[in-house]
Amino acid sequence: MMNQVLFAGVIGLFLTLIGTPLLIKLLARKGYGQYIRDDGPREHASKRGTPTMGGIAFILSTVAAYFLSKVISGESPRYSGVLVLGLMVGMGLVGFLDDYIKIVKRRSLGLRAKAKMAGQLIVGIAFAVLSLQFADSRGQTPASTKLSFITDFGWTIGPVLFVIWALFMILAMSNGVNLTDGLDGLATGASVLVFGAYTFIGVWQFQESCANGETLTNPGACYEVRDPLDLAVVASALMGSCLGFLWWNTSPAKIFMGDTGSLALGGVLAGLAICSRTELLLAILGGLFVLITMSVVIQVGSFRLTGKRVFRMAPLQHHFELKGWSEVLVVVRFWIIQGICVIVGLGLFYAGWAADK
Repeated sequence: MMNQVLFAGVIGLFLTLIGTPLLIKLLARKGYGQYIRDDGPREHASKRGTPTMGGIAFILSTVAAYFLSKVISGESPRYSGVLVLGLMVGMGLVGFLDDYIKIVKRRSLGLRAKAKMAGQLIVGIAFAVLSLQFADSRGQTPASTKLSFITDFGWTIGPVLFVIWALFMILAMSNGVNLTDGLDGLATGASVLVFGAYTFIGVWQFQESCANGETLTNPGACYEVRDPLDLAVVASALMGSCLGFLWWNTSPAKIFMGDTGSLALGGVLAGLAICSRTELLLAILGGLFVLITMSVVIQVGSFRLTGKRVFRMAPLQHHFELKGWSEVLVVVRFWIIQGICVIVGLGLFYAGWAADK
């Protein structure tokens, strides 16, 4: 059963390594190039026209890797994995429409704000509602109406509040990844690290699932997660697909993921957290996305309240560019920050399990 996790990662890596250059040629032939803001760092002007909508590559590769790994291993797809993939594809479709309008219609703002929000809400609500269905023989559904950190805790918040909470997570992470996607390879590399963490978490939860009964090494700290191994397969497929995409997306980028990719990655991160019962832990595992989002909140809030800016430019990565850091230096240092966040998050995850021994 465990081999499907390895299969998914390897297949995802292979598909994006060979598929992304084909997509680059297709997008370049059609003239689907990136729009660059005039108020950004001057060095970014050279990126104008670079093919975008590259998220198509790792979205398709991830879906293919998931189902091919199931076929090879002789296992059936599970509801949790399919729902999380559906969330990724749905959010990616919203991002694709946004990118398409920007490029083809020559409208720099893409989808109107209300239309973009409506699309995200429809996809998010559909995921949240469906994730409370499909109970297994033990009564476990893909999601839970309890809040969670490393496992569920506290009282149930009920289905209505859960849907609102799930929407908040999906929108927050989607916008967080979208804001982070401003430098070559930054969001892709950071995502690889978080998906690696969720691959580990899924495998660990599978081994220590309450369904395993007497084989548990720590019966007092088992996990009530419906399909933990399936979530690990999805995370592994994403890790491999994003790693293959990073080969072409790293500086100097031959392709950008666009909103197609950033909204999809943010959505799937939220979906993995919700279905693995690690909702609040995601704020630590995805700490770089939170940090960059907060830099925008601080910048806007400070300017509206005082008329002054805290940073030279927001999001945060552009502040350091304007201070004189090279793009590669910013990316590598931000990857290090993200790596530290993942280490801390996984440390807390393991500590929570060990503390219940």
